[in-house]
Amino acid sequence: MAGADRQPEKLLGVFRLPVSLPLAMPLYAPAYIVFRFQAASTIIRAFVATGLGMSGRVNHQPIFLLTALPWRENSLRVEAFSRDFGRVSLLARSARTRGSELRGVLLPFVPISASWFGKEELKTVHRAEWRGGWAQPVGQRLMSALYVNELVLKLTAREDGQPELFTALHDVLRAICTAPHFASALRCFEWRLLTLLGFAPDWARDADGRRVAAEGWYAVQPETAVQAVGDGDADGWGDAVLVRGDVLLALGAGDERAAVDWASARAATRLLLDFRLPDELHSRKVLQQLNGLKRGLKAA
Repeated sequence: MAGADRQPEKLLGVFRLPVSLPLAMPLYAPAYIVFRFQAASTIIRAFVATGLGMSGRVNHQPIFLLTALPWRENSLRVEAFSRDFGRVSLLARSARTRGSELRGVLLPFVPISASWFGKEELKTVHRAEWRGGWAQPVGQRLMSALYVNELVLKLTAREDGQPELFTALHDVLRAICTAPHFASALRCFEWRLLTLLGFAPDWARDADGRRVAAEGWYAVQPETAVQAVGDGDADGWGDAVLVRGDVLLALGAGDERAAVDWASARAATRLLLDFRLPDELHSRKVLQQLNGLKRGLKAA
C-alpha cells in the first residue's frame, strides 16, 4: 500500500485524500476518496447518502427523470439525473402496475426524491416521493423541456456528480413550466451546461486577455477563446457566430432579464452544443417537423 501511495497521480485534476474511518470498520481503513474538482461537502454528503459508499444504498436523493422506457412486463427502466451522483440508471419494478406506489410519482420535469440500492450500473428503486413543483408542460413548453432533458442525457457522464448542474436543471425546468417567457432562461441553461462540462469559452476575457466589452463584437467558435472583431472585420470568420459583448456577459452571469439579443445567444450556444453532441437531437428534429407541418397548414 505504501508503495502505491508514492506513485504520482497521473490523472489531471484528480486529487487523492486519505480518510481515517472508525476502528470498528478495519476493512474500510485506510480508504481513499478520488474526486474531480468537487467540494468536500459534496463528497461527504454523497458518502453519507450511500452508507460510506459500501452498501450501494442511496436514500432520499433529489432527482429529475430524463427518460423512462418499459422494461419487461410491468417495470420501467429510468435514466435520471441526481444531485450528488449525476446521471444514473434505475429500475422501477412493477411501476406500471395499477397498484404500484411508484406509478404516479415517477414523472418527468418535476423534482422527485428517490431511494435505491445496488452496486451495478442498473440500480433498483425501492421508494420515490414527489417533492412538489409545478404542472406538466404542454405544447412548446413540452418540446423545450424534452430538449433540456436530451441535452443532459447526451452530454453528461454516468455517475459523475454535478450538484451545480442539478440546480441549473431545476431552475430551467421551473422556468419552462411556469414563467411567462422562458427563452432567455433556456439560453442561460445551455451556457451553464457548457461551462460546467468545460465546453464553454471564457465569457469575461477574449483571446488576447482583454476584458469583454459590452459594446464590442466577438467571434464565438468551439474549442477556442472568443476573439474580438474589429470595425469592418465581420467577414472571414467562417462558421463562427458573431455576438455583442453584452450577450456574452449576460450568458456568463446567468442574467435572464438582460435586454440583449437572445437570438444571437441561441446561435452561439447551438454552435457550441452541436460541436459536442454525438448525434442529432431527437427533440429538435420533432420540433422542426411540427413547425413544418404548421407552415404547411397555414399555406393551405
